Amino acid sequence: MKAAALLLAGSMALAACASDEPTGSGSGEGGGGTATEELRVGLAYDTGGRGDQSFNDSAYGGAAAAVDALGGELQELSPNEDASNRVELLTQLAEQGFNPVIAVGFAYDDVIGEVAPQFPDTTFAQVDGSNTDGAKGDNVTGLVFAEEEGSFLAGVAAALKSESGHIGFVGGVQSPLIEKFEAGYVAGAQAVNPQITIDRQYISPAGDVSGFGDPARGQIVAQGMYDAGADIVYHAAGGSGIGVFQAAAASGNRAIGVDSDQYLTVGPELQPVVMTSMLKRVDNAVEQFINDYSEGNVQGATDVLNDLSTEGVGLATSGGFIDDIQGEIDQYRQQIVDGTITVPTTVE
Repeated sequence: MKAAALLLAGSMALAACASDEPTGSGSGEGGGGTATEELRVGLAYDTGGRGDQSFNDSAYGGAAAAVDALGGELQELSPNEDASNRVELLTQLAEQGFNPVIAVGFAYDDVIGEVAPQFPDTTFAQVDGSNTDGAKGDNVTGLVFAEEEGSFLAGVAAALKSESGHIGFVGGVQSPLIEKFEAGYVAGAQAVNPQITIDRQYISPAGDVSGFGDPARGQIVAQGMYDAGADIVYHAAGGSGIGVFQAAAASGNRAIGVDSDQYLTVGPELQPVVMTSMLKRVDNAVEQFINDYSEGNVQGATDVLNDLSTEGVGLATSGGFIDDIQGEIDQYRQQIVDGTITVPTTVE
């Protein structure tokens, strides 16, 4: 893919949007900036871009908060329809002097390893992309999460609240990352009720990222679970999750959101069905990384883990739907933090 790193002339049209903030303390080259240099943050989104009310929006929130606090500039780029231009996005940001450059999503796994070594003076980070072995370059930091731990608590909540003893899981794209959500959810539900029935289905197969941006398909998959008797469905499907909520509303059931507190991002008509959301604090991770960069504290060739112990994952309480079971949820949470419970990361 190195040949593709030559930026296409038309790639400027790929920007979803850009916001220029007042200049302030910020960036530099390599591991961090100095107070006399302007912070210029580049953000390359996952499929669907900003507006997904989930993963990408959370990344934007963290980057925007950091830039608001530190001063500087934030440039956002989104993939094209088939997401074939990820190399061009990262290359464009680096060539234009944005530093740090943050890639959002595991789909950048291969391309960031192609681009980052070509720009050794640019600091990169990848949300959901590990780089503990440095294979992607010495200037890449992985921002990773214990999704299975937060999903375990979502499974606990679903099993405690289910009246039918039948729940569901909708994944966006079948992949090791999304299987962590599934594995944790199943383990949590079975910890409460070993006999619980759990329907599981992915919107698209491995390698097809369209499953993160297809609400219509998400609604069909979830509706099939509700029709089969499930009364609560958890989604880890990005922008497709709105379809899961619509299916829950149409069938008089409930759903569990993901990444951000989706009770706060859906309209009033869907709020009654969003029982809770598994919070994956991409916003906090991105904001902290930019802060660390501005202070010269980024090492590279390493991962920053966000888990229950750091409050990098958890459950939202908006709406008050899980208030009555919060004590039980907290007990499971503490057992995970203490190491009494080890949450699986793969499905059986």
